[in-house]
Amino acid sequence: MGPDTHSLLGADESPPHTFNHVKRYGSGAPYWMSQIKRQGQVAYGNASFVIWRNVMDYGAMGDGVTDDTSAINNATAAGDRCGLGCDSSTVTPAIVYFPAGTYIVSAPLIQYYYTQFIGDANNLPTIMATSDFYGIGIFDSDVYLPYGFNWYTNQNNFYRQIRNFVLDITQVPPTRNVHCIHWQVAQATSLQNIVMKMVEGTLGDGNNQFGVFMDNGSGGFLEDLVFYGGGVGFFGGNQQFTCRNLTFYNCETAIFQNWNWVFLYKGITINDCAVGLDLSQGGEVPATGSLVLQDSSLNNVQYGIITSFSSNSTPTAAGTLILDNVNFNNTDPAVQYQNNSAILRGNRVVNSFIQGPSFSAYEHESTEHNLTCYVPTANYSRVQGETVSAPKPASLLTPTGTYVERSRPQYEGVPVESFISIITYGCAGDGLTDDTVCLQNFLNSIGPDEIAYFDHGAYLISETIQIPNDISMQGEIWPLLMVDGSSPTFSDPTNPQVAFRVGNPGDVGTAEIVEFVFETRGPAPGAIILEWNLAGSSPGASGMWDTHWRIGGSNGTLLQSNNCTKDPSVAHGVNPTCLGAFMLLHVTTTGSLLMSNNWGWVADHELDLPDHNQTDIYNGRGVLVESQGPMWMYGTAFEHSQLYNYQFANSKDIFAGVIQAETAYMQDNPNAISYFTPNTSYSDPTFENCFEATCWKTFGLRLFNSTYVFVYGAGLYSFFNNYDQGCLITESCQIYMVSLEQSEGIYLYALNTKAAVNIVEVDQVAIVAEAQVPNGFCQTCAIFEYP
Repeated sequence: MGPDTHSLLGADESPPHTFNHVKRYGSGAPYWMSQIKRQGQVAYGNASFVIWRNVMDYGAMGDGVTDDTSAINNATAAGDRCGLGCDSSTVTPAIVYFPAGTYIVSAPLIQYYYTQFIGDANNLPTIMATSDFYGIGIFDSDVYLPYGFNWYTNQNNFYRQIRNFVLDITQVPPTRNVHCIHWQVAQATSLQNIVMKMVEGTLGDGNNQFGVFMDNGSGGFLEDLVFYGGGVGFFGGNQQFTCRNLTFYNCETAIFQNWNWVFLYKGITINDCAVGLDLSQGGEVPATGSLVLQDSSLNNVQYGIITSFSSNSTPTAAGTLILDNVNFNNTDPAVQYQNNSAILRGNRVVNSFIQGPSFSAYEHESTEHNLTCYVPTANYSRVQGETVSAPKPASLLTPTGTYVERSRPQYEGVPVESFISIITYGCAGDGLTDDTVCLQNFLNSIGPDEIAYFDHGAYLISETIQIPNDISMQGEIWPLLMVDGSSPTFSDPTNPQVAFRVGNPGDVGTAEIVEFVFETRGPAPGAIILEWNLAGSSPGASGMWDTHWRIGGSNGTLLQSNNCTKDPSVAHGVNPTCLGAFMLLHVTTTGSLLMSNNWGWVADHELDLPDHNQTDIYNGRGVLVESQGPMWMYGTAFEHSQLYNYQFANSKDIFAGVIQAETAYMQDNPNAISYFTPNTSYSDPTFENCFEATCWKTFGLRLFNSTYVFVYGAGLYSFFNNYDQGCLITESCQIYMVSLEQSEGIYLYALNTKAAVNIVEVDQVAIVAEAQVPNGFCQTCAIFEYP
């Protein structure tokens, strides 16, 4: 028997932090989300737009008999929403809520842009497909049109969630291509707390049912999913994704990796399946770029992991695989070829296995002009076998030796009276009124047994907001926390000021920030949007979940395509009206937190205006981590800042997987330092070793004076030089992507870059060239270590 479908905590069943007021109610108790007063409004659109939709208010019965397809789709579509013919919109958000019950459907439930499908977390609703169900799956995130077109551009299919459901397709004949979820998505998306029931069969019987069918996109994050039966539990195809706490029972193939650039599978449990993980797509030209399987177990699996990576496979880095602490229980062999020949024996715990290009860096003695010095270099080998495990810091681990992880809080069982509304308190949230004083007073008023609830809206601040210790903040479909760029406080990049501060240096406690978007209203080049000083009182006690930064490109930001449209045809400097912030996130020396599904996006294109044109917006820095640890980053992305997207400076004991970044598209017109002058107070890169124009470009990842940083999957991409993609032909859009300076104890697994001539430089010496490690699209190091 599998787990109780009303309790899917799984790998982190005992959360490291719970509130005094949290009580585990019986399954019949109402979920707070269905009871809370709905007062949220769209700030920069139609204020009368209906955000909250209970499907039963639109005629759904949930009685297990009535066909509820039309009623549910009507609930989703009502109100001139962003569907067919609309590429994107931030001003028609909708929460489509399903009370407990059994909903019969005969066609897909279509998820429009900026939509959340949410079931009762206290008593999961079941959605059951009829035997004559017609369509791609129960939930469809991107509808297919004739000739292979879709409603949305898959790489731009942002902002959507599905959580708290049981999906049942066991009445559908298994030979038909019907799935539980078609999940063709990009950033700021998530699946959580879903059970998928499919017809059980045997390998090769023609079972075409999949739990999750992911054909392409640019994501993304999912967690706490359970799969029963089916031809394939999870069919994965996307650029980059982080997947954690997935459990499979009696699937013919648990995970089929159709293609990718980089995936992390963390905390995976595969039980009684014919195939655990199939990476053989493409044969001698593997379609899988790179993949990490970590802290996982395969139990009673006939074929553990199938790979086509071999001494003859090409390109060199295609099919890269990293196993980190994986238990193969009654599963042997652990890794094998398609012809059943064994690569790695099973029936044991595999601590570390790597196949792909391996680099171990060190300093060698060099004599020149009668002077002896030590110059960084790296040993290279293409490996396929077990390796010595990296020395993981105990602070990052659970007592059982796995990396600490924690699901997004949903506050199941918490009574609605514990949620205190900011609108009821009296703040405006209209995106125009200065809410600084009201917002600060509201946060200060929240008691120890209360949760600060932010109704949907835009909350404009002109001075620093201090977020108290030991607080939980819950947003309603990503309310906007807006930094007012017209405030003198945030105007001076030589004297940056914090907009939102969590804790003060040295504070220890808890803080949970769930489901927000940080923005600026106009240029705020002196704003550090969020500073995190608080150290968690226990591992994972403090953190951010489904919380993002969006600089420009949407209504209300004043940084849109009507005044910040790209201009590659002439050489130009920085347009001061199109500046973003000084920095998106600063985790200080005393800060310690868990991050999960966080996207820091400096808009490269317009989301709301009809032209959807590309935009030039100049943001100084992405995320600066100076934490002394422990810190965990799951499924984060920071894109399109000027100096760097990720920087770890003077830090230690950091876990990160997967991280994703893109170089600012307009560079080198202007270059990275044309406005944001390097500031030694923030350990900024100086680019002093640059002599070519394509050198002064955004670092995807920079590590300065840091130790014991562990990255399990990175996708660091450079797609343009001044919006020209000709540099992709020669893979030369920029000179350097990853920089290590004065650092050691660095372990970068499944490191993927695109079009960076040199993947890694150490102390300003290039030691890994992209030409050494070609992959299907990217260039890939299975491991780069600098012990």
